[in-house]
Amino acid sequence: MKKKINYLILLLTAIFTVGCTNVEDVSNTDGKADSQEVTTKNSEKEKTTTEKQVVEETSTQSKDQLFKGYKLIEVDGGDLSGHREPNVVVDIGFGDREYWSFTNEHGQLVRVIANEIVLQDDRTEPVTSSGRYYADEAKVPGVERADLDEGHIIADSLGGVSNAYNITPQDSTLNRHGDQAYMEDAIRKAGGATNFEAIITYPNTETQIPSHYKYTYTLKGNKIVDEYDNGNPDEINKSLGLTESKSTNSNKSTSSNKSNALNGTEDISSVDTDGNGQVTIKEAKAAGYSMPISSDHWLYPYMQDNDNDGMVGE
Repeated sequence: MKKKINYLILLLTAIFTVGCTNVEDVSNTDGKADSQEVTTKNSEKEKTTTEKQVVEETSTQSKDQLFKGYKLIEVDGGDLSGHREPNVVVDIGFGDREYWSFTNEHGQLVRVIANEIVLQDDRTEPVTSSGRYYADEAKVPGVERADLDEGHIIADSLGGVSNAYNITPQDSTLNRHGDQAYMEDAIRKAGGATNFEAIITYPNTETQIPSHYKYTYTLKGNKIVDEYDNGNPDEINKSLGLTESKSTNSNKSTSSNKSNALNGTEDISSVDTDGNGQVTIKEAKAAGYSMPISSDHWLYPYMQDNDNDGMVGE
């Protein structure tokens, strides 16, 4: 009897020992799984952090190269002072846009660049009833002249601010009705632009009134170059003899026919130099018109749009 009891005790002890061992094994396995899961999450987090750091470092290095020789400063978008610091770079994009403006050693605004022009959005941005971010523009020396506007290099409608690093004294006709206005309208209708660059030149180092503008940008995959003097385009064209009527009978007849074709609203005799009723890109440029000519331009019906995209000379 005693032997049986000892045997039962030994058997129960063995069963209890095996059960504890299994529990311990499961506990160890769970611990390993948790450890592996934490390690994996940490690895993914470290990878994401590293990738972010690489992007930020690349961006910083790119800007360091771009801004080399210039001091990066911040200027309020609505600053009306009209003063510019020499050899500085300023972000003139409203909100999160990055439009970079550069000055030379004389404090003249000489270059503006933007990887992408993002149009103004009056649904999400604080825009006035007149379609502007600010009620007024910077008083850069020269804008007090009656024939000069406070002209934006990048307009409000294209996401530009109104401080002195985005404003130059610009001929009012050029700004409101000329090549400047036409360029801005073309970018708006295209929904924005990329690879934007403006080069502004001056007649001397003393003035803040530019003599010439050159814009380069990409619209719908097409590289556009607009270049013009800071003057009244009507007066410039007249001084070049591009707006005078032809005196010969044949030209008078041609002019009359073209006026009739346009119901008396326009006269292309000063543009259509060979009088064949068609305007070439060369003729349009010679008459002072910048390319491209879009479908809403009065010259468009007289030009050849080979790819039927609503633009000529892109």
